[in-house]
Amino acid sequence: MGKNNEVTAQLKIDYPIIQAGMAGGITTPELVAAVSNAGGLGTLGAGYMNIEDLKRSLQDIKQQTTCSFGVNIFIPEYPDIVEEEIEKANHLLEPIRKDLHLDGKPQPELSRSLFDHQLEVVLKHQVPVCSFTFGVPSKEVIRDLKKEGIIVVGTATTVEEALINEERGMDMVVAQGSEAGGHRGTFLNTYDSAMIGTMSLIPQVVDHLRIPTIAAGGIMDSRGFKAAFALGAQGVQLGTAFVTCAESGAKPQHKEAILKTPEHDTIITRAFSGKPARGIANQFTNEMRSHEEDLPGYPLQNSLTKDIRKEAAKQNKPQYMSLWSGQSPRLSQSISAGELIEKIVEQASLEG
Repeated sequence: MGKNNEVTAQLKIDYPIIQAGMAGGITTPELVAAVSNAGGLGTLGAGYMNIEDLKRSLQDIKQQTTCSFGVNIFIPEYPDIVEEEIEKANHLLEPIRKDLHLDGKPQPELSRSLFDHQLEVVLKHQVPVCSFTFGVPSKEVIRDLKKEGIIVVGTATTVEEALINEERGMDMVVAQGSEAGGHRGTFLNTYDSAMIGTMSLIPQVVDHLRIPTIAAGGIMDSRGFKAAFALGAQGVQLGTAFVTCAESGAKPQHKEAILKTPEHDTIITRAFSGKPARGIANQFTNEMRSHEEDLPGYPLQNSLTKDIRKEAAKQNKPQYMSLWSGQSPRLSQSISAGELIEKIVEQASLEG
């Protein structure tokens, strides 16, 4: 089922299984290489990466695999910095910083050159696949990437967003259902108007697009894989399933939380980054819930909570960490990335 199709042919992979490009250190070079070596497409989450870290990670990946892999980049956003909002957010975060013995009040900074420099690195290092989240790059950017033989992949949470990806020239699009962990990829309207479940979203996107659709959201094993293909997808993208794998760079507390969390304990919150994202509810999200509308947008809030998230992991206080997870945590496994892909391949009858 689905072994040889447009997705595998264009991405030059054995199986239409893509590891989501999760930013923040989860997608280590080891994880990316392990997924690609197992026949899927490993993806480096470069959303927050500075240029030197990106270059170093690409070199590490190429030392560990000769197979196809990808890099995921965030479409940048430049909200106005309103001092009153920043001050109010820092005031709300002050008790948590005090509990973590953190001093000072962070001031957010916006880089207006990071996106362009990341693209330059992708082009220079001839990365086989480049995917985008939080929007769609310009036709010129897409043209420049495709001119160098780079496959471009977009993200959509509605049919309308998927059509924009196709019109701009994307080779394929990831349709992200509302079950997905981490940040919502919505860019056209409000996130709550785009909270469409994977089972509803995939066939509607497939019916309106000429380019291949990749299903994402709640897919953890061969059952999700086969369901996605029954709905018309030509590939699947897994995020949470790879977070608990051995090669993942997720903090131990994050992995443990996913492995022990029931499905009803994930929520959508914008308290950590200013952008809606699905994760496991904890003290931080509970305390910030009534204040979310007052918090600055992404990426300003993300920079304000960066020190909190980092220090919370160091001090083993998961109650203050961003524990991103999709709605299928009970299906998570503590295994290697290769084992995960092998199980899906075997149980979905992709071999032979």
